[in-house]
Amino acid sequence: MKQAPFDLEFNKILRGFRNESAPSLFKLGQDFYKKLLNFFVLGDSYYFILNHQSFTIELVSKEVEDVLGYHPDEFDMGFMNEKIHPDDRSWFLAFGNSVVNFFSHLPIEKFTKYKVRYDIRLRKSDGKFIRILYQGILIEHDENGGFLRTLNVHTDISYLKHEGTPVLSFIGMDGEPSYYNVALDNVYIESKDELTRREIQVLKLLIEGRFSKEISDILHISKQTVDTHRKNMLHKKHLSNTGELIGKAIRHGWI
Repeated sequence: MKQAPFDLEFNKILRGFRNESAPSLFKLGQDFYKKLLNFFVLGDSYYFILNHQSFTIELVSKEVEDVLGYHPDEFDMGFMNEKIHPDDRSWFLAFGNSVVNFFSHLPIEKFTKYKVRYDIRLRKSDGKFIRILYQGILIEHDENGGFLRTLNVHTDISYLKHEGTPVLSFIGMDGEPSYYNVALDNVYIESKDELTRREIQVLKLLIEGRFSKEISDILHISKQTVDTHRKNMLHKKHLSNTGELIGKAIRHGWI
């Protein structure tokens, strides 16, 4: 997903957490945040505090420099969103919608009894992507249930999960049930209409295991034209080979 549409949808989701009539916020001590970190699975990680009223990050731990290579002063919501892998942005937006929906069905007194967990890929300062396990917990809300602050932890789990689609879970605490690998109601999948009708025909036959010569015979076009369609699809989807094209088409339902 391209950055501009992603930013627009992300801002819509953030408004789902916000309560415009919330009272002024107060600062919590860093010792309080450090105690809360005991709730999280930690490895090579950093934490940050998100203010849901101003959509700003109030505090970032210095370990962000060790994990991602960025100085804490660089790290804000816009900066972080730019670092999300383009293929994971649709999942990130879907997670946001699902989190809003989940908490909208919870009694307010249970808000702080759930930890949100999902994985996403972020780009480091050296240009390489690593898989981050996000874990977040609400630490302040107003009397109407409006989110005020969340404590968030990013942990590098690249050594545990090399590939596969991101997953979302809600982890219950204090006896509350947990919900793993939550089904997503709204995934912002890239439109298959970006591919032409002929490209989709070629893609279907590729998924069936057909070779270019077979496809040319079936569609009554030259093998060179088939190869051109294949190259065009790889270029449009920013992929390096046909195997990646087929795998992503199946996972994301392009046909």
